[in-house]
Amino acid sequence: MPRVFSGIQPTGEPHIGNYFGAMRNYVNLGEEYGKNSLYCVVDLHAITNPAAFDPQRLAQRTFEMAVANFAVGLDPQKVTFFVQSHVPEHQELSWIFTTLTPVGELERMTQYKDKSAQLESVPAGLLMYPALMAADILLYKADTVPVGEDQTQHIELTREIARKFNHAFGETFPEPRAVYNRDALRIPGVDGNGKMGKSKGETSTIGILEPLDSIWQKLRVAPTDPARVRRTDPGDPEKCLIGDYHKLFSDLDTIELVYAGCRTAGIGCIDCKKKLMEGVTAHLTPIQARAEDFKADPDFVRDAIAQGAREARALAQPIMEEVREKVGFLKL
Repeated sequence: MPRVFSGIQPTGEPHIGNYFGAMRNYVNLGEEYGKNSLYCVVDLHAITNPAAFDPQRLAQRTFEMAVANFAVGLDPQKVTFFVQSHVPEHQELSWIFTTLTPVGELERMTQYKDKSAQLESVPAGLLMYPALMAADILLYKADTVPVGEDQTQHIELTREIARKFNHAFGETFPEPRAVYNRDALRIPGVDGNGKMGKSKGETSTIGILEPLDSIWQKLRVAPTDPARVRRTDPGDPEKCLIGDYHKLFSDLDTIELVYAGCRTAGIGCIDCKKKLMEGVTAHLTPIQARAEDFKADPDFVRDAIAQGAREARALAQPIMEEVREKVGFLKL
């Protein structure tokens, strides 16, 4: 049976990009593969980018990311769910991979280029991010990795690192494949400025646990098709982020109604947004209710995380023993 691994950063509030792009995939794959599915809050990754890292809120956001995943339907009794820093083998394997990975390969990563351009002083950890990501995956010999499209380059490098290790020390690791949610690869930010992302700040995102009133205030002023200067101007819903959001939250009848209304100027943008908000409310209300239940029982959440770490280490430790022996480290 395939072994699934994926991680999600706790650098900000979980948003609909995380939900449609990854978290729903986690639930579906977890139902299919059970304990062969491992999901991780990657708090070690979170500290590699000082532009997005907040040490005062890291623990809280790590906890909230666990709550959000459980609220959308991920069952910690069916899958292995844990926090990255609770399994120290991640760091150990990462260092070994660091010694195998050329600096030039790391410098050509698009995400590194984008994030380092925002910094006056670039930490080495940001450069080494993909080596840690490779360790996250290969530590469990995972061969199936649900990720967003923006992680494709990192998965390719993970495959290359696996090949390098296998060539140098003997066949050990599989070459993992990326699994995408083809329904939602690139969800635009609510401000209209590119892809939704936690690093862009809360004004760009719609949080899945965000109060509905707050979501409406963002949608109410969100940009629409620039061709609709006046209420009577027809528009193109395919060029409007509200049209994109309808594909996520609205049923087919509603989509057909608002798309036809937009193209004929039969419906105004505010009315279109109100229709969208109906779908958002119906979709997120039960998730938010479950999240409140989990927050009211923090011991359950912490116990689930601790159990997940024990399960993860039970898999990781013998694999690290194999790696140490093949690399040639002295055994005690």
